Amino acid sequence: MIGKIKGRLTEISGNIGLIETSSGIFYEVFLTNQIIEKNLPEQEMEIYTYLQVREDAMVLFGFSSRKEYELFKLLISVSGVGPKTAFSVVSFISASDIVEAIRSNNADELTRVPGLGKKTAMKIILELSSKMKMDFDMKNIVLSEDDKVVLDALTTLGYKSADAKKMLIDLPKNLTVEEKIKAAMKKNKEA
Repeated sequence: MIGKIKGRLTEISGNIGLIETSSGIFYEVFLTNQIIEKNLPEQEMEIYTYLQVREDAMVLFGFSSRKEYELFKLLISVSGVGPKTAFSVVSFISASDIVEAIRSNNADELTRVPGLGKKTAMKIILELSSKMKMDFDMKNIVLSEDDKVVLDALTTLGYKSADAKKMLIDLPKNLTVEEKIKAAMKKNKEA
């Protein structure tokens, strides 16, 4: 695993940079907008990296800080979010703004990233809020009266609030209150 690269930025083409190490090896690295803005060609730099190994290629992603790198790793842990999407999020939105968007349940902030839809943004917020030990804030999501009843029923039955909210998000919207409660309980037993 290539965890960090220290070297001279020799070329930039789009968001791909060539970094020459002291040993004379050139690494092609996807660079975040923050790195590109702060570094000029021929400038020495040190960046955190993530190596994605695919069947047809090995891709190196570069990050200006440990926090960006850690957020990237959290993002790729979300089901349906691959390295390119996660890299786009970290590249287009600052690390502190990503954390704040998750904390405040602001999917609109995440959808500023080209190609990231509302559904994926909500999935990121939902999954990362629990991984980052934040309480998922449901107040920004418009809940039907039936959904509120289902949440109350699940918490009354002993489910943690965060778990009940996760179960509710995954349920089909066309079910009755009783069907939603039963489906949530059944899904939880299967998990």
